Amino acid sequence: MEWRDQGALLSVRRHGESAAIIEVFTAAHGRHAGVVRGGASRRIAPLLQPGAQLDVSWHARLDEHLGAFTVEPLQSRAGVLSDRLALAGLNAICALLARALPEREPHPALYAATIPLLDRLERGGWEWDYLRWELRLLEELGFGLDLEACALTGAREGLAYVSPRTGRAVGQAAAGDWADRLLILPAGLIGGAEEVEGLGQGLRLTGHFLDRELTNGGDRPLPEARARLVMLLLRP
Repeated sequence: MEWRDQGALLSVRRHGESAAIIEVFTAAHGRHAGVVRGGASRRIAPLLQPGAQLDVSWHARLDEHLGAFTVEPLQSRAGVLSDRLALAGLNAICALLARALPEREPHPALYAATIPLLDRLERGGWEWDYLRWELRLLEELGFGLDLEACALTGAREGLAYVSPRTGRAVGQAAAGDWADRLLILPAGLIGGAEEVEGLGQGLRLTGHFLDRELTNGGDRPLPEARARLVMLLLRP
């Protein structure tokens, strides 16, 4: 069994004396793990940093085996190391992908959204793009939010809330006495101004559904990397 693809490195852990087990996120093969011989060596280890873009060749005797990777670096994305916020963003993206995606299941649309976001981290101004990426991740998990029209009236104007149960938008007028039980829908997600307050509201919105879908009833909390990113994004 053998294939070749490109992907972003999600995680690395030492395996034996000199090898490493890595996980990559590729367009055609999804989240995929394999052994890199010599991956813990002084020559290769510096190339295997989370977020790095790699050309990978995977081979195994049988498809169900862990298999081995041969890797060639394409892009290091090392520029984020000098930016605390950008590094936190990269770590959150990698951690959520590693937690959320089933192994070896392709997600080409999510891949197409993820690589440009990783590239933009070094340039700044990516905070709302990250929030929209979390919405895309929810779609890939089978729980995309419906923010097009009010769930109660069908109106497309005046949307202000989201039901924490159904993920559907609710209009300001339709919410009534239930408003305090709903999640706030920031204007920046429906074509309005992208404000810092709205970013926090949006992260609470996506965080609610990510927590519900990924934590298995609280047994496995969301990755700490996401909590660190949210803290940095919202600090005064």
